[in-house]
Formats: sequence, C-alpha cells, structure tokens
Amino acid sequence: MTTLNPGDPAPPFELQDAEGNQWRLEDLAGKKVILYFYPADDTPGCTAESCDFRDSYKAFVDANVEVLGVSPQGAASHQRFVEKCELNFPLLVDEDLSGARAYGALKEKPEEWDGMKLHIKRSTFVIDEQGRIEQAIYGVKVAGHVDALRESLGV
Repeated sequence: MTTLNPGDPAPPFELQDAEGNQWRLEDLAGKKVILYFYPADDTPGCTAESCDFRDSYKAFVDANVEVLGVSPQGAASHQRFVEKCELNFPLLVDEDLSGARAYGALKEKPEEWDGMKLHIKRSTFVIDEQGRIEQAIYGVKVAGHVDALRESLGV
C-alpha cells in the first residue's frame, strides 16, 4: 500500500460531499487542508474525532485551514451524521475507496468481519498551500489528536 511522507505531492482527489458538491484538491490551492479519513459515520471513535474537529473548526478556518472528513459511507449516511453531531465542515463520500487508496489510508481485515476486505485506517493528512504533504499521520489515536494538530499548526 502507498505511504505518503512530508514533502510528497498530495494525490489529487475529486469527491462529493453529502450535498452533492464536488471537492477537488486543485480547487483548494492557496490554503492548507486537513484531510482526515475515518472508518464509519456515527461510531464512537469517529463521532469523538469528528466532534473534536467541529469544536476546533472556527480556529482552523480563521487560520485559512480547510477541514474535510472522508469515509466510505454514502451521502445519506453523511447527512444524518452531520445533522446528529451538528458538524460544521464537509464530509466527503469515498464509496469506492479511491481517495483512501491514493492516500494509503486502507487496511485489510478478514472478510468475515463484515463482508469487506479493505477498511479505512484512521489517518490524517495536512496538505500545504502548494499541494504537498506537510503531515501524514497513520493509525490515528482519537484522544488528543485534534489538539495536537492545532498545536503543530499554531492554530
């Protein structure tokens, strides 16, 4: 599987959010982007992580940093999750796992687990204003993650 490192060009992506808006990395040139991959909507760890981003979103926006969450659930699932948790940033749909694959944010699990072999590995990428990887964090631990990002970015 692909592993990205600081300084690498960020893989381009083109994904839709829950409302059908198209998001492309090239359209975000000139601002930093936090692209975080999470396994599933409305699960305990993913909810805690997303709510931490929600609570810090204004600080990120004030520092010209866009926050985008990515998971394989469809638009309807994302909409329910956004409404339930009052999320204030876009969640992108990656049903075919193309975004996760490009960023190396996949792991294998036994198919008996739920009928799927590939799953999202909780991962976060900070992409700089020129479209290069500034930070690549694989196997994210939720507790304290967003605070550590804020500190590293001076936000």
